[in-house]
Amino acid sequence: MTDGSAQAVVRIQGLTKTFPQGNVTALQDIDLELAPGEFISLIGPSGCGKSTLLRVIGDLIEPTVGEVTVNGKPARGARNDGDYGIVFQDAVLFDWRTVAKNIALPLEMLGWERARRRERVEEMLDLVELSAFADHHPWQLSGGMQQRVSIARALAFEPALLLMDEPFGALDEMTRERLNLELLSIWEKLGSTVVFVTHSISEAVFLSSRVVVMSPRPGRIAGTVEIDLPYPRAAETRDAPRFFELVTRVRELLRSRGEHLLPEEEAALE
Repeated sequence: MTDGSAQAVVRIQGLTKTFPQGNVTALQDIDLELAPGEFISLIGPSGCGKSTLLRVIGDLIEPTVGEVTVNGKPARGARNDGDYGIVFQDAVLFDWRTVAKNIALPLEMLGWERARRRERVEEMLDLVELSAFADHHPWQLSGGMQQRVSIARALAFEPALLLMDEPFGALDEMTRERLNLELLSIWEKLGSTVVFVTHSISEAVFLSSRVVVMSPRPGRIAGTVEIDLPYPRAAETRDAPRFFELVTRVRELLRSRGEHLLPEEEAALE
């Protein structure tokens, strides 16, 4: 899914982020490049700055020191140009708008004509398999369906970069695994670059072409693990010996940087 010869979609150089309140340094000396079409997961202990890094990339937070460019432009310029979509843990949908109108919202803000909006919304509903729910409201949908609407909305204007901050963290395990498969299917069809924040080692390995491991605060890049599992991936991928080897490699890198794993992550390898 990547082209090493192409210009980096995201380039981060010498990034440090300090919050004045309490003089907390959340990120320190971050250097990272993302190639077109990569699926990158950020993983690390709570408070290590994963979400802060994602928000700096998305120009929701300004860096204290360093430079972030998206598609060769400063992050602010990329945001103004609509170069990326963002999906949070909560779907953040408007209850008074139907599913179709929630997906259409960014297109309305961009000034797309009504006919063009309608056609694109239909395409996105089909992509996330929610065409039958176009006229429903978010409160009529399950949590997993709401997240699919959120993903469709974020991808509606064809962003080069999709930022996802623990989008499946509040869902049950079965729903989460199903949405992992659906997300990969969408990514493979559209070819967007994805930055995905997660606390789950197995989720990071299953989804990603590369896992970026972060150290405890102040967050630094402790190392990266190239995930050489072939695409397309399926439920059976999680049973492959290579999958377990890569999960173990990420786990060991986390441990070497002082991370204490949760019991459920220990159980994931049993």
